[in-house]
Amino acid sequence: MASNESGSTAPRRADARRNRARVLAAAEQVFGDQGVAGSTEEVARRAGVSVGTVFRHFPTKQELLTAIVKDLLRRLEEEADRLVRDGDPATALFTFFAHLVAEAAEKKTIVELLAGVGTAVPIDGVIGGFADTLARLLAKAQAAGTVDRGVTADDVLALLVSTTQGAVRGGWDSDRRQRVLSIIFAGLAAPLR
Repeated sequence: MASNESGSTAPRRADARRNRARVLAAAEQVFGDQGVAGSTEEVARRAGVSVGTVFRHFPTKQELLTAIVKDLLRRLEEEADRLVRDGDPATALFTFFAHLVAEAAEKKTIVELLAGVGTAVPIDGVIGGFADTLARLLAKAQAAGTVDRGVTADDVLALLVSTTQGAVRGGWDSDRRQRVLSIIFAGLAAPLR
């Protein structure tokens, strides 16, 4: 890598990181909107970079799609950590649950594109990666009195896996998601005293 006039390579690395982030954000939009018809040229156009920049970061469409999913998981982990640390104990579990289902529904096309190129996204495995976080959020909700004390972390995990798979496979719109989530959340609620 070439250095700048002061001999440092840091600004170029920072620029490369910004370009990569812009490419990922643009690719998420393009493939979400256009599906398999989405092109790397359109990704480059929306990201404001050259097609060469796209290919420098992601030599194949499969690598780009996989990076989108990894970036999404990173963002979800950050959101989960934030909710465990700073979220309202009474509502954080519901917020995270709803957020995961919405992301699953919105990324349906990307999951399908990955499956089409031979890379499955095992939803149960992805959600299972949040088991500890869900357990902590559940404990906080139970302590706050918003979730029935008889509900276990495994119950929440099973509901979340089923719901996210339904959202992906069914391509649920926001009305369907809200209806299903309302039913699930009512079932998790602590009984009134």
